[in-house]
Amino acid sequence: MSETNLKPLNWTPNPDIGYTVYRRQDGGMNYTFTDVSKETLSHWRGFSLEHLLDSDRLTRNLYDIRKVSKIPPEAIKVAVELANDPSARNIRLAVVVTEDLARKTIEEIAALINPGGLEMAIFTDMDEAENWLNRPLTQLV
Repeated sequence: MSETNLKPLNWTPNPDIGYTVYRRQDGGMNYTFTDVSKETLSHWRGFSLEHLLDSDRLTRNLYDIRKVSKIPPEAIKVAVELANDPSARNIRLAVVVTEDLARKTIEEIAALINPGGLEMAIFTDMDEAENWLNRPLTQLV
């Protein structure tokens, strides 16, 4: 997908929230979280719901949460809500973690996602996550 064909990201950097995001060359998004504070979760939820509204194609997203050591119940609730949105069925999602606690929590979230929803996998290596994301999207359908 060329740079001119990418959907707008509508992202403005904000030093008061604990994540950044940029558009991937394949049209998906890369998120990097440094915290999961209430402000961060609220912003992430709004930003993600806005982008799910016009989700019109199979896409790949990567969540890098290696800097997050503890995932509070509020974050689990938001993640499950977003993952169960009907538009999320068009998403292949790689989550990159380092902490065992974070991995276990992401596995709990995956167990709460409706069958037939997004395709998700957990990694500790960024290259492995990218390789998994880069498989042909036709495998999603």
